[in-house]
Amino acid sequence: MIKLGIIGFGRIGKVHAESIMNYVKDAEVKAVADPYVNEEGRKMALELGITNVYKDHKKIIDDSEIDAVLVCSSTETHSQMSIEAAEAGKDVFCEKPIDKSVDKIKEVLDVVEKAGVKFQVGFNRRFDHNFQAVKDSVESGKIGDVHLVNITSRDPEAPPIEYVKGSGGMFLDMTIHDFDMVRFLSDSEVEEVYAAGEVLVNPDIGEAGDIDTAVITLKLANGAIAVINNSREAVYGYDQRAEVFGSKGAVEVANDKASTAVLSTKDGVEAEKPLYFFLERYMESFAEEMKQFVNAVVNNTEVPVNGLDGLKPVLIAKAAQKSLEENRPVKISEIK
Repeated sequence: MIKLGIIGFGRIGKVHAESIMNYVKDAEVKAVADPYVNEEGRKMALELGITNVYKDHKKIIDDSEIDAVLVCSSTETHSQMSIEAAEAGKDVFCEKPIDKSVDKIKEVLDVVEKAGVKFQVGFNRRFDHNFQAVKDSVESGKIGDVHLVNITSRDPEAPPIEYVKGSGGMFLDMTIHDFDMVRFLSDSEVEEVYAAGEVLVNPDIGEAGDIDTAVITLKLANGAIAVINNSREAVYGYDQRAEVFGSKGAVEVANDKASTAVLSTKDGVEAEKPLYFFLERYMESFAEEMKQFVNAVVNNTEVPVNGLDGLKPVLIAKAAQKSLEENRPVKISEIK
């Protein structure tokens, strides 16, 4: 039984705390820390059996009983919290992105390597049952050589403008999951990116310097082509689909729904809309990624999503942003 500390007890920190305390048998959360923790957060922690609730994250870093730290704080603090935890000899799980700066990410990876601790990045979609089924079909050779990867990723509603202003842009806070999926499903690296984007959902997003609708084309090292389409607002629900097409066939996955029932009458055909929120859609994947992180710590094995897996989607996101701004294809090698 290992003891974990969670830095950042907002929405995602609470998700991980619930997953660990309810579904991960080899670990328990000893403490959570958040400078903005309120009575509601304290109550939830106590209900989960977490009695140590701090405002100062240093109490987690300095606790010799805590074996590993989950960094679930705001994006701009991820790299510093990860460095502090690694230097204290603790294994680290860090939510994406590790940092908005490539140099800061590389600094984190250097510290982690020198400290000899484990470092896993929170790309939870890799642990989703649908996407794992696609990955299995690709790895088994059932669809042959990969030719095309198509990913649709659309949020049910746009985030608050204050979030947009500090997120680093849509490519870094939203599409980054899809960039990771391209690498994961194709088993290849991205070499070149061309991005087109517009503000079609909310003009305030444009005034904040971002976009809300995009199509990104990616050329891969294995010769395949990937296409991602994004929107900040799909009024019918959380739209998450993927297809990999190859020389021997194709594999695709549709949206999860509350039920698969389809009602057909003389008046038309009716079916359920996609699940509306990412927690509904991906709750099982959050639990599974925690199980695998804890397993790596307990059994001293490799983590399933390492630091380089955290760096490369950020490089792709930077290339996509440069492509959007300069209206041209951008090679990943251009991003320093």
